[in-house]
Amino acid sequence: MKLTLRVDQGAGPVETTTNLFTIVAWERRFKTKASNIANGIGMEDLAFMAHTALQQNGIVVPVVLDDFIKNIVLLEVVDNETENPTVEATTASL
Repeated sequence: MKLTLRVDQGAGPVETTTNLFTIVAWERRFKTKASNIANGIGMEDLAFMAHTALQQNGIVVPVVLDDFIKNIVLLEVVDNETENPTVEATTASL
């Protein structure tokens, strides 16, 4: 499961993508399962995932999650899905 998150700590937006480690760390911290994300996800959940993913990608963030959250001016999930996906038509040979 991958989520692309756009985060701005006041110095301009940065995009980061979660990975398995990020999701497992989130499951452990919040005592839940990734399958529960379909029922809705809170801003603290997104902030935790962004914090962990940014750290993994070598982007400097405050060590303490609450300090990181205090600096956030933008946090959103980036929609990577196309709005109107199409399937390429196949041609039949006769």
